[in-house]
Amino acid sequence: MIFADRITAAGKLAEALSEYQDKNPLILAIPRGAVPMAKVIAEQLNGEMDVVLVRKLRAPGNPEFAIGSVDESGWVYLTEYAEQAGADQDYINREVSVQLETIRQRRAQYTPMHPPVDPAGRIVIVIDDGLATGSTMIAALHALRNKKPAELICAIPVAPPETLRKLEGKADHIVCLSSPINFYAVGQFYGDFPQVTDEEVIACLADATRREKE
Repeated sequence: MIFADRITAAGKLAEALSEYQDKNPLILAIPRGAVPMAKVIAEQLNGEMDVVLVRKLRAPGNPEFAIGSVDESGWVYLTEYAEQAGADQDYINREVSVQLETIRQRRAQYTPMHPPVDPAGRIVIVIDDGLATGSTMIAALHALRNKKPAELICAIPVAPPETLRKLEGKADHIVCLSSPINFYAVGQFYGDFPQVTDEEVIACLADATRREKE
């Protein structure tokens, strides 16, 4: 399955999540790529949107390859191959510090536009534009589970089968539109897959705040 762009994928995800329409779901995006998608899904399901701040931990010498992730609380998830990728404990500690600083900066940027929404007791749907290793989604689900949502759903357009297996038990429900075996990168499943900027994220959050006040 190839998606024209993130907005098209979001529309298809909203259809797959239609059982949650009008149940005031909280749609949480992993920045930055998923934020425009969460806005569409929140509008179609008549829910709220926000962000969940997690960051992947980059492999030494290969920043596109994830060896794990860290959530806003500092909890760290490491893959089983982190050490094979050349990440010793000193490297991991440094990388965690770098990514936590990025999380702090993003929180400072995003929060004035849209104060964080408490997920406790809510139907929470975590969105990303696709998963490769699944590291950031695992961190996001861990962070949110600790905040006691009524129901925790992971929703993505595309992810390889082995990544979906890693997510088993970490959410109450997983919605994935396509799970191809020949998976190289999330972008291969989109016709148009530009970088989403911080300015776009801020605009989406500001628009969501206006909509929720209406």
